[in-house]
Amino acid sequence: MRIIIINGPNLNLLGEREKEIYGNLSFESYLEILRNTNKDITIDYFQSNIEGEIINKLHDTGFAYDGIILNAGGYTHTSVAIADAIKAIKTSVVEVHISNIFARENFRHISLIAPNCKGSIIGFGLDSYKLAIKSF
Repeated sequence: MRIIIINGPNLNLLGEREKEIYGNLSFESYLEILRNTNKDITIDYFQSNIEGEIINKLHDTGFAYDGIILNAGGYTHTSVAIADAIKAIKTSVVEVHISNIFARENFRHISLIAPNCKGSIIGFGLDSYKLAIKSF
């Protein structure tokens, strides 16, 4: 099985920003843990702060992978274009959020991408990614 994790804006700062929300671990460190505990799965990784690059990666991987895990960050609440890209591809996408978006500001309570995803895993810290892997 081949899965790709696509992280959106500001997730390159995990372990450095808002540690009370996102924790102390960098995503690269957590990715090693995921890979070591899922040796039978190829887990690729991509991160961008740029909406168009995320869309391009969805297009590039959305017909060749067994699963996509997407944490679109702030684009979750604003990007019709990312929602449309998810709808246009064949590969199932699981929406992931580290924090519980429903316990935060009201504008974070709406996910434009959720209707086009297989499901959403929200609020379990970095383990949200581990749970998403199990869904494929």
